[in-house]
Amino acid sequence: MSRTVKNLMMRDISDRIEGFDDALVLSIRGVPAKATNEMRLDLHKKNIKISVVRNNLAKHAFGDSGLKALAPVLKGPSAVAVGGASVVDVAREIMAWAKKIEQLELKGAVLDGELFVGKEGVERLSKLPTREEAIAQTVTLILSPAKKLAAAIKGPGSALASILKTIEEKLEKGEAIAKLG
Repeated sequence: MSRTVKNLMMRDISDRIEGFDDALVLSIRGVPAKATNEMRLDLHKKNIKISVVRNNLAKHAFGDSGLKALAPVLKGPSAVAVGGASVVDVAREIMAWAKKIEQLELKGAVLDGELFVGKEGVERLSKLPTREEAIAQTVTLILSPAKKLAAAIKGPGSALASILKTIEEKLEKGEAIAKLG
C-alpha cells in the first residue's frame, strides 16, 4: 500500500474519531453479514458508529488523544465503536449485542485514559454510571440531608398546625376545649 493511501486512510480514521477521547474496540470477524447490518443499523439509531480499522494506521491516527491507550488491544481484526452520550452507553449497547451474537469479540475500551481489557473489562465498564447518572447520584447525595432536615423542621410545625386547626374547629362549633393538665 502506498504512503499516500495510508495517509488518506489515517485521515479517514482521524475524521471518524474526531471529538472522541473514549472508544470501544471489538472484532466482527465471523459475524454473519445480516447480523452485522442489523447491529450497525440499531447502533446508528443510537448515534453509535462502528468503523473497521487497520491496527497500525489506527494507532497512528489516535496520536496523542485519549484513544492511544487502546494500542494494546489493537491486534487482529479490529473495529472501533464511538458515539452515544459516553463510552459507557456504547459498552452497554455492545454488551447487549454480544449476548445475541456469540461471534462478537470484545477486545477492550478506554474511558478517561483507563483501559478496560477484554470482555470482562467491557462488562465492568458497562456497569459504571454514565456522566448524567453520576451527576444525578451526586445531587441526590447532596440534597438528601437537606430534605431530611426540612422534614424534621416541618414535622413539629405540622403537628402544631394540626392542633391549632382542631382547636379552631371546636371553637367555631361552640364546643369546650379541655385544659391540658
